[in-house]
Amino acid sequence: MELQKINEALNSYIRPQTFPVAAKMVGSVNDIPGKAKMPKRDLGIAIPVCQGIALARRYGWLMAMGKEDMLCPLGALTLGFLPAKEKFLDGSFNFPFWVKSQDARAKISRNLPRFEYGKYTHLVVAPLHRADFEPQVIIVYANPAQLSRLIQAATCGTGEPIVSSSVGGLACFTYITQAILADRCQLIVSGAGDRVMAQTQDHEATFTIPLSKVDGVVKGLEASHKAGARYPTLSFLTFQAEFPPSFDELMDYLSQGG
Repeated sequence: MELQKINEALNSYIRPQTFPVAAKMVGSVNDIPGKAKMPKRDLGIAIPVCQGIALARRYGWLMAMGKEDMLCPLGALTLGFLPAKEKFLDGSFNFPFWVKSQDARAKISRNLPRFEYGKYTHLVVAPLHRADFEPQVIIVYANPAQLSRLIQAATCGTGEPIVSSSVGGLACFTYITQAILADRCQLIVSGAGDRVMAQTQDHEATFTIPLSKVDGVVKGLEASHKAGARYPTLSFLTFQAEFPPSFDELMDYLSQGG
């Protein structure tokens, strides 16, 4: 399905407040679109992955991020730009900082999805309507009612529920890496860096659609819309409300005589 049609469907049925984002991992600098901004080269700064996504969805920028652009070692690790070394995997580092048990930290670290080290050189992201490349995933930031519509659409044709997993942070591990590796839609509760550094708002969470599932989600949006599911959510309004007795008394008084 053409990217413009996907974008039109998301804007028509979901109405996200920020641009849906197309994302793709590339294996060579030669695969980066010519107009892409690279944080270190063009902005003079290193940034976390989530901030790059934010620049695409809020500013409408085409971004390319490689190892040299990575401020967050965790984002670099999940994208395969850095290797998962022993002291990371055994929980020696205070990560996540709110988890005080080394065993718990080790369990989290070992279970995090990661691309093979060195497989890719850059992550390329762009607002969906500006993407001139075939994305591996489409990332949508949305409120709970909008997420409900996306879940309805994704399950409409398959009957399979959308499963969400989160440790309260590390959103990029799920909305990029896990979505690509598992080839399944992902629902992510943003936390930690995504909210602090990328300024994701309190009402926002993330839904990621792998390219292989986009056609089904768009058809699901159309079908569920025809069946009566809507965003904004429809309210039931064809009923007679009950007012306090004083309103009835006033109505009776004003209706008497002429």
